[in-house]
Amino acid sequence: MTEQPVKNDFDALYEVTQRINSILEPSALLENVLEIAMKHLSAERGFIILADTSSTDGFTVTAARNFDQKQLSGDFAASSSVVKTVLSSGEPVLTFDALTDERFESSTSIIAQRIQSIICIPLRLTDRVTGAVYLDSTKSRKRFTDESLKFLTVFGNLSAIAIENARQFVALKDENRRLRDEADPSLIFKGMVGRSKKWTDVLETTKRLLDVDVAVLITGESGTGKELIARAIHDHCARKDHSFVALNCSAIPEQLLESELFGHKRGAYTGATADKAGLFEIAHEGTLFLDEIADLPLPLQSKLLRVLEEKQIRRVGDVQTKKIDARIVAATNKDLHREVKEGRFREDLYFRLNVVHIQLPPLRERRDDIPALAEYFFEKACNAHRRQLTGIHPDVMKAFVHAPWQGNIRELQNTIERAVVLCKTSQVTMEDIATMTEAPYKAGSMTLADYERQIIESTLNEMGGNRTRTAEKLGVSLRWLQYRLKEWGSE
Repeated sequence: MTEQPVKNDFDALYEVTQRINSILEPSALLENVLEIAMKHLSAERGFIILADTSSTDGFTVTAARNFDQKQLSGDFAASSSVVKTVLSSGEPVLTFDALTDERFESSTSIIAQRIQSIICIPLRLTDRVTGAVYLDSTKSRKRFTDESLKFLTVFGNLSAIAIENARQFVALKDENRRLRDEADPSLIFKGMVGRSKKWTDVLETTKRLLDVDVAVLITGESGTGKELIARAIHDHCARKDHSFVALNCSAIPEQLLESELFGHKRGAYTGATADKAGLFEIAHEGTLFLDEIADLPLPLQSKLLRVLEEKQIRRVGDVQTKKIDARIVAATNKDLHREVKEGRFREDLYFRLNVVHIQLPPLRERRDDIPALAEYFFEKACNAHRRQLTGIHPDVMKAFVHAPWQGNIRELQNTIERAVVLCKTSQVTMEDIATMTEAPYKAGSMTLADYERQIIESTLNEMGGNRTRTAEKLGVSLRWLQYRLKEWGSE
């Protein structure tokens, strides 16, 4: 369908104002400015040049339409004399009949291409000429009028400001990127506590992913902070103003997982009483975090692969497809390469997800970070539960550093939170981390994980198996308790 021309100067100026206020990428902005100018003035050809001191001609063509490569070479053939006049004088040029205009009678290119009408205006920023907009016609004399010149002059003033803003925006982004690249990653990712070599390597890799929109696979034991890294990637990348959507692929029954991911149409199956958007749609232009991706059933793996390849989804029970644009960050505590070898995970999907791999170290491999993490979680727990405690006893800190931490950071955090809640004095002591056990905690005899399990199981027995009451007495969430029981196979 042929696009309708803009009807008047006001409409055209309104259109360019709307466009230039929404485009901050210089090349796209220049193309839009040229398109509006040509369409409104019915020009057959046109280009925009920007002043460039590094160029031998003093300018560089930044956008052009309907000129072939030969015409765009050298000193820009047909238009060089006109453009140089505008750039040097800072005044616009309008000629109704270029072939008889004495100002350009020496221009062989105008004669050779039989250009009849020309209009060219400078792009100005206060008293500085930053470029020019050139339009011409080989078919019509008086194609451009004095009214055309008035319009294009106002148009050019608006455009010059927009172009400069776009260039400044790009320069600012480049400077921010440079400063971020030079900055300590721990200053960028607040809440990412740790200075050990293995942890800072993780943060350095994460930092390098912020400006590239690629799939990321995060692996590591349960409780090492995989979702924390996924959120950090999202919160500091170009998609940060859109949704971060997380899904635990092992937490939803297989028969419901497809609907959860892709959505469904009303009546698609029993219970589908209304249309429902899937997580891919909700995460459009944002990030979709697929945790425990190794537990995704094989039939859904093939459907996920198709979505990643085609960038579109189809709701369950629907015949229409929808375009989606979501960054995928996947995570697993399993060896996904082994899962591929043993036939439980598709190799092609593995390579799609594993564009960049981040391996999170277990807490026992970053023991130097444990004191800082313990202090961080201690302060957090005190603030959350309004406890005015003075700190953690050195013996407790020593025990923390030497504990195996099978549950990693999550286990450390839960241990400290429970100790803060149940602490009987002003300081977390050995007694507090062994609360509700018959024997005090002794480093080297029983691990914290062993004591944790003993505490939970004895309290559960005391409460007659009631998980809600057990969680209340322990000062933990029911969800945390259920997670522990599931981890031990006690469900």
